[in-house]
Amino acid sequence: MPDRDRSVENSVENSVRNQAAAPAVTSPDGGELRYGTARGRWVLLATVLGSSMAAIDSTVVGIALPAIGHDFNNAGLPTLQWVVTAYALTLAGLLLFSGALGDRYGRKRVFQAGVIWFALASLICGIAPSAPVLIGARAVQGIGAALLTPGSLAILQASFREQDRSRAIGAWTGFAGIGTAIGPFLGGWLIAVVSWRLIFFINLPLAALVLAVSLRHVPESHDPAETGRLDFAGSVLVTLGLIGLTYGLITGPSGGWSSPVALIMLLVGVGLLIAFVLWERRAAMPLLPLGLFSSAQFSSANVVTFAVYAALGGTLFLLPIQLEQVSHYSALEAGISLLPVTFIMLLLSARSGALAARIGPRLQMTVGPVVIGIGLFLFARVGSSGDYVTDVLPAVLVFGFGLAINVAPLTSTVLAAAPAERAGIASAVNNDVARAAGLLAVAILPAAAGLSATSYLNPHEFSAGFHRASFISAGLCILAGVLAAITIRNPGRAPKAEPAEAAGQFHCGLDGPPQPSVAAPAPGTTGQ
Repeated sequence: MPDRDRSVENSVENSVRNQAAAPAVTSPDGGELRYGTARGRWVLLATVLGSSMAAIDSTVVGIALPAIGHDFNNAGLPTLQWVVTAYALTLAGLLLFSGALGDRYGRKRVFQAGVIWFALASLICGIAPSAPVLIGARAVQGIGAALLTPGSLAILQASFREQDRSRAIGAWTGFAGIGTAIGPFLGGWLIAVVSWRLIFFINLPLAALVLAVSLRHVPESHDPAETGRLDFAGSVLVTLGLIGLTYGLITGPSGGWSSPVALIMLLVGVGLLIAFVLWERRAAMPLLPLGLFSSAQFSSANVVTFAVYAALGGTLFLLPIQLEQVSHYSALEAGISLLPVTFIMLLLSARSGALAARIGPRLQMTVGPVVIGIGLFLFARVGSSGDYVTDVLPAVLVFGFGLAINVAPLTSTVLAAAPAERAGIASAVNNDVARAAGLLAVAILPAAAGLSATSYLNPHEFSAGFHRASFISAGLCILAGVLAAITIRNPGRAPKAEPAEAAGQFHCGLDGPPQPSVAAPAPGTTGQ
């Protein structure tokens, strides 16, 4: 199931700075671990479980939103938006910085710090006595996710010998996808049997296992070339800018767009994001190398990414609420209703990538968003009857096929448009574009669809708003397909396909977007 952020290969996990080019390493193994050896399997286990922790958390929180709202005195829709966006804000804002941190100070060290941080924040989430405490803990949890997710693939890239990296990354993608697929089912069951709080407590034993395995078996590595100053100022500017912009967009509809608080936060957010761009133009070691956008192909692919993942992020935030509050699905039923998307992605993504390598990405990047848009349009048929076979499943199948058509070509286009030595940072930028798109969509789409703070407590009102949101998202995807048809160009000569490696580079996650009920592909991964 796609996580707004991200599909199975959308796994935010492909957002590593140097995943595509063999990084310089300093480690006892010198990048010579062999696939299939005992230690190789342990390293793979640690990275799969670590990245799956963040991915599963993204998918199950969406399923838990109605239960969280009811538990906190029927909290309004803005509160539920913040439960999702607080996590996405810190993750998106710090992802690039964390990748650089691992390259500089040790990928294993930063990965383990992220696992510990994520586990402690999960504990606070699980015992949160109020919605504000939960939202704060989710923001802290996002910091942990930003620390651990870039490291998972960077560790594989640095540890395995060159001829085994594709197999290791391909295996990581497959196993991480299975873990992500299990997430909504497991989360729905835990919510139904015990409480939504268990979806956070489940991270504690997983984190302990990851730490135990990584301490014993994962080699340390870093990039000796990373000697300049880290762009801490850029990371602060982009994170605070996103917070200000998101706060203004969420509070504006409920408090009034003329509200001084909403206006001030919007202006501060926009101002800080402009300052971020200006700073990156002069920074010696920028988080976001603006020179990448001198490629029209790279810029166009990222605009398409933004449009598609905004549509996915907004709709998939609202869909679990629609299924549970309007269609009367249980949390478990809502959790498994989108499983076909995950299976479609697992079966077809690598084949889609191979096809794009043969014929070029333009056709699939044009058709894929349109098919996704048709699937989102079909979600508007989901109503009070809640019939799965006639209402939900057709939309799920079309939506899943659209993702399978689009994700791999999107990733390969982004990577091919950047110089080979910058493929890793290009993938990470694309992943962050997808996450920012989902983040902003969760803030904007409910208001654009006419949903108020208390709409989700009124099934009829919420259903009407959800249908409008589906139409808006469908239109955005179709526009993305038109843009791709106009701007994306096929290479003169298609490169030979590397299915396993291509699959391993999907990062779109729709942990992209963000994420609640499905594991969306992170761009470039997918994200992802």
